[in-house]
Amino acid sequence: MKHWLRDNVRWVAPIAAIAAVFAGWLILGYFGFQTLLFDDEVNEDVPVFASGAAPSGIPSDEVGAEDAEAINQAVQDEATPSDTPTDEPMPETAAEAPEIVVQYEGSFQDRSHPTQGTAQVLNDGTAQRFLRFEDFATDNGPDLNVYLTTAAADAPVSDFGVEGQYIDLGDLKGNTGPQNYEIPADVDVDEFGTVVIWCVRFGVAFGSADLPAV
Repeated sequence: MKHWLRDNVRWVAPIAAIAAVFAGWLILGYFGFQTLLFDDEVNEDVPVFASGAAPSGIPSDEVGAEDAEAINQAVQDEATPSDTPTDEPMPETAAEAPEIVVQYEGSFQDRSHPTQGTAQVLNDGTAQRFLRFEDFATDNGPDLNVYLTTAAADAPVSDFGVEGQYIDLGDLKGNTGPQNYEIPADVDVDEFGTVVIWCVRFGVAFGSADLPAV
């Protein structure tokens, strides 16, 4: 063996180097084991609708009691009642501003990885809708995408990747934190009523949530 190594040493080093590079690519490039060592955190605000709709009943936009009292006092201070009659027409009442409401909502459940949080479909009365995750957390991993699928949240994993039975909303922005994904206007959420965190590379569901109407 020693004689063989001595006679072939010029070949051993390059082959070992190639093997090391290939092994590193498998570990880091393909399997993405390094993603298990850290979290990709996101912290997105409530999505912005084209209509300019304001949130309704969303905790991050609630007004505290002190703020509400200050607003009411300011309105009273600015009021200027008058006893003088006027013939000027009263201004027309402005159209009611659109509000963001929750149309569908469900809780994530574990599949191949621990997953938690709430998935909501937000709407402002137009065709525009967003899928939003609140209090969301799952394991990190390679090539994770957000799917809307016709399969139930507890369906066999083979049902999630069936062609024509899912809508890919894009890459998962982060494995922890609130985040938003716009839903195409032609997608029927009653049909595609389950959200799945899907590992495209290995065909694995990290977590899923049914989205019943609210």
